[in-house]
Amino acid sequence: MSGKDKKGSGTRLVEAGRRKEWTQGLVSPAVWRASTVLFDDVAALRDAVRHADDVLYYGRRGGPTQWSLAEALTELEPGAAGTTLHASGAAAVTTALLAVLEPGDELLMTDSTYEPTRAFCDTMLKKLGIATRYYDPGVRGAAIEALFSDKTKVLFMESPGSLTFEVQDVPALCAAAKQRGVVTMMDNTWATPLLFPAIGHGVDVAILACTKYVAGHSDVMLGSCTAIPGLFEKIRKTTQIMGQAVSPDDAFLVSRGLRTMGVRLKQHGAAGLEVAHWLQAQPQVAKVIHPALPGDAGHALWARDFLGAAGLFAFALHGDDAARVRLVDALRHFGIGFSWGGFESLALPIDPERVRTAVPWASPGKMVRLQIGLEEPADLIADLARGLAAADLG
Repeated sequence: MSGKDKKGSGTRLVEAGRRKEWTQGLVSPAVWRASTVLFDDVAALRDAVRHADDVLYYGRRGGPTQWSLAEALTELEPGAAGTTLHASGAAAVTTALLAVLEPGDELLMTDSTYEPTRAFCDTMLKKLGIATRYYDPGVRGAAIEALFSDKTKVLFMESPGSLTFEVQDVPALCAAAKQRGVVTMMDNTWATPLLFPAIGHGVDVAILACTKYVAGHSDVMLGSCTAIPGLFEKIRKTTQIMGQAVSPDDAFLVSRGLRTMGVRLKQHGAAGLEVAHWLQAQPQVAKVIHPALPGDAGHALWARDFLGAAGLFAFALHGDDAARVRLVDALRHFGIGFSWGGFESLALPIDPERVRTAVPWASPGKMVRLQIGLEEPADLIADLARGLAAADLG
């Protein structure tokens, strides 16, 4: 094991991607804004064409600001060959799929996937002649083998799912896929590599919506694909052919957020569990869905594979939609909005049953997804108590 591999996660977060080539002696890489790059002579131009992926060539290929962030994300996933950056998490997902799939192929997609991913599969991939088959995220053991057909090219996972929080048996799924030559991809946004090093668990392509925990401040959109050798080159080439580019300003903001992600995740996770335990004791709450809670359907796998908990989970309410609306509208410390992973808490009414196709989602009640931010847990609990009272369940 190399010295780099022995570093703790906090040290890697601080040091990753800070080579002197990127920083020029500064603590943080500067923001290098450029479209056109000027060359001293034609020989330099031709040399840059030959090495366009790692030298200044043209703004769309990036510069030190983007390269630093990509290198840092790669260092968080031992075994990875490299990372590509994308305009959003959704763009990272779609680019990874397009890099590997061809007309006539089949994609196995977890039924708990992020809704924009499902929309891409059901529209764009379908137009391209690529079939998507959704599977039960709870599939275990020998049933994994039955998932594959001769046309299966990619197995896509999201663990935990960002609405229903099923934890998948990722190592077993990856082992089965490897036996069949199937590429494995995973949306790892909930855990990040700090809580679940996906490539270390057998995943070929680890995808993040860096918009969320990596950036951490709800002010930037960015996604990433970190991949093993062979696949990284395919994804990089597809990214370039599609003209995808990330602005240096956005890369700078995400790189800055990355440095504090470790301490923020610890706070998100601890506060989230405190709130979740409190909700479990409330008579108006039918169920709390959080994989780090003992008794949760995914808890055993979470305890086996994960290094900690994030701050995103859901609960189901006794009562109808009107009661749920009264609850959410009464909250003062929780914003109402999409996304998560920022410093602020959010509450969002969700109805997962409307987007499930492989396995019906039997909701235990009207559901609310909570993003627990960095506020004091006691204040959030008091706010939820106010909301539950406003729900007026009798």
